[in-house]
Amino acid sequence: MANSKSNASEKNYFDIPVWRRYTLTIEEAAGYYHIGEGKLRMLIDQNPHEDFYVMNGNRALIKREKFERYLDQATAV
Repeated sequence: MANSKSNASEKNYFDIPVWRRYTLTIEEAAGYYHIGEGKLRMLIDQNPHEDFYVMNGNRALIKREKFERYLDQATAV
């Protein structure tokens, strides 16, 4: 019973289009922004005080809108 409940909540998350989500995993952000996963991880490591990401345990999640603002200001990635 609990298994079907978790599948339903996962399905709802994946039904939300990427451009509407508040946070993206590194893998999702890499595909969405056409930036490599290694480069995204490096940006997080090199900018520890930026607010375009949040750590969920040991997993980094990219805050989509704030990362877009960061990219708008960047001259090179």
